[in-house]
Amino acid sequence: MQILKINQKNFQKIVKIAIKSIKEGKIIVCPTDTVYGLICDATNKKAVRKLFKIKRRPVGKPIPIFFKDIQMATKLASINKEQEKFLKKVWSGKVTVVLTRKNRLPKNLFAKQKTIGLRIPNYKFINQLLLIINRPLTGTSANISGKPASGNIKEILQQFKNQKHQPDLVIDTGNLPKSKPSTVLDLTTEPPKILRP
Repeated sequence: MQILKINQKNFQKIVKIAIKSIKEGKIIVCPTDTVYGLICDATNKKAVRKLFKIKRRPVGKPIPIFFKDIQMATKLASINKEQEKFLKKVWSGKVTVVLTRKNRLPKNLFAKQKTIGLRIPNYKFINQLLLIINRPLTGTSANISGKPASGNIKEILQQFKNQKHQPDLVIDTGNLPKSKPSTVLDLTTEPPKILRP
């Protein structure tokens, strides 16, 4: 588990290292606009399998997806004009929206779910990754299943410290401002439903 501290001076250098790691199928711990996330290339089946092992997440529990813009969202999910108008209001930011998925991503991300959770984060580092890599990335919190999500880097490192499966790279920006994970809103039902406030 390599740990890299990020600051304004080395920002671009760390972005390049993170992108190279993601392209190689590695799993990185990365700051986001909510809590630290476990990030990998969502189109890479092997990387996704590895992420599930690291997180010790039951297979079949879907993983939310980060992506760069509405255009990419329309490739991953069925979005009608009304939904698109709404999404433009809530993105980017701390809102994950559940939509009917298209079969563009590895099945092991969703198991039998017909839906996908999508979010455009509002955080410079992750947005830069999404822009350059131009692929959807996993957007799940950096914690072991059942343990709390966190913006505290020491807590996260402690969780993964003695585990058999660990993230390959940790981008350490220090402790993040206190924040809960994103609000989850299901747009596949009428009326839409808040699944997580």
